[in-house]
Amino acid sequence: MPESTEIAPIRLAQLTTLRTGGTPARMFEARTADEAVAALRETWDAGDEWFVLGGGSNLFVGDEPFDGTVVRLLTRGIQTLPSPRDGYARLRVEAGHSWDDVVAHAVAHGLAGIEALSGIPGTAGAAPVQNVGAYGQEIVQTLVGVDLLDEDTGEVSRVPADELGLGFRTSVLKHHYGSEPQRRAVILSLTLELEQRGDAAVPVPGAQLRTALGLQPGDAVTLAHVRETILAVRAGKGMVLDDADPDTYSAGSFFQNAVVPASFARTLPAECPRWPVAPEVQHTRVIPLEQYAGLAPLPAAAEPDVKVSSAWLIEHAGFRKGFRLPRSRAGLSAKHALALTNRGGATAAELAELARYIRIRVHSEFGLLLQPEPVLIGVEI
Repeated sequence: MPESTEIAPIRLAQLTTLRTGGTPARMFEARTADEAVAALRETWDAGDEWFVLGGGSNLFVGDEPFDGTVVRLLTRGIQTLPSPRDGYARLRVEAGHSWDDVVAHAVAHGLAGIEALSGIPGTAGAAPVQNVGAYGQEIVQTLVGVDLLDEDTGEVSRVPADELGLGFRTSVLKHHYGSEPQRRAVILSLTLELEQRGDAAVPVPGAQLRTALGLQPGDAVTLAHVRETILAVRAGKGMVLDDADPDTYSAGSFFQNAVVPASFARTLPAECPRWPVAPEVQHTRVIPLEQYAGLAPLPAAAEPDVKVSSAWLIEHAGFRKGFRLPRSRAGLSAKHALALTNRGGATAAELAELARYIRIRVHSEFGLLLQPEPVLIGVEI
């Protein structure tokens, strides 16, 4: 069994896209799955606090030194596998591989299903943890399963996607603010199943993606066109990492778009953008003729929950793009109201103060408490 590779700890502000975080007590680098397993088992045996660091794009870490162990997951590799379905292929991806590089690889090989997820920062292993999604595509639509190392057993197992509890920006592995994950485990690799489309231009399904691309129903485009357009859209919002652009010194969308009951959504202003998170189901009831008495009660129609735009709520609670508190080095992105940014040298405390202020104002104005999307470590809002 390979040994773990311990290194001199690096300040986390150098490894996270929000550019905050103190120095951990201990740090490992894992460039293979076996090294990751060895480092994590050693950490768990020692009883240390711990977390795994991939691209650092979905973390908000406090200013104080982290009294625990950080395992940097630097594994890379994409393997093409056959699919049991005609017209599909599978990709097995190491967890430390750049997610956007995975999308680029898929598009270059004519594989469809994740092209709208172009430009999302971070590593492939983080994608299932919060079921990443954009413009109507989510990883739950293409994920076959993951190789998972469980903290409880220290063993690696292959877990199908339907056992991960994948929902809107969540899974059983997600560390939500104020709670522990349902299953403490680390993804070592994941397998996707993608449609073999090639370079043909085809109509784009999904109104949300067509809107982002500026297309009408029936308009046909290539996968490469979808990727290029999405990258441009995200860059225009400061959502593609760029060292020269402080608007990208962020954790992406800091607050989740809220999923609320349809009844609550109706209390919000009509102008607030909203989308049903599941199609309405028309229930059909089949009654044997010998049991039919002339009348049949209709099943109660359940309204699907609604996703509402948190960016709209923030802006209409009085926060313009680029907003800062007095004397603060933290601010909203000048391009996107959902992104909290480090304008240069901001502390975690400054960013947390801004997040709290926004949360309180939106709650006061609209009765909705926004939930942070990044994992918070050593910091409270």
